Amino acid sequence: MDVRWRLRMAAAQREVWTGAQLRRLLAERAGLVLSSASVSALLTKQPAQVKLSTLAALCTALECSPGDLIEVDTTPVAATPKPTATRPAPKVARGRSMPPV
Repeated sequence: MDVRWRLRMAAAQREVWTGAQLRRLLAERAGLVLSSASVSALLTKQPAQVKLSTLAALCTALECSPGDLIEVDTTPVAATPKPTATRPAPKVARGRSMPPV
């Protein structure tokens, strides 16, 4: 499954070009105050996870839907055949055996 973070594209389509602009919109329209570093990271990197409240705030600020921010490729992945289990060969004692006690 392939997921693409499209915040920069969605922002640009709405003529939001800088992190400062997005930060201001988030505060004014959605009541979410984020640091400059956090907004910059959202614009420049694909996050591993996003809080639903942050996603909702981004949608409110940019007047868009989650589908405008996240693109998911839902093409099924071809199943890979499972390798067959093999048993290890039995161990054979080598060398001299211990004398009986």
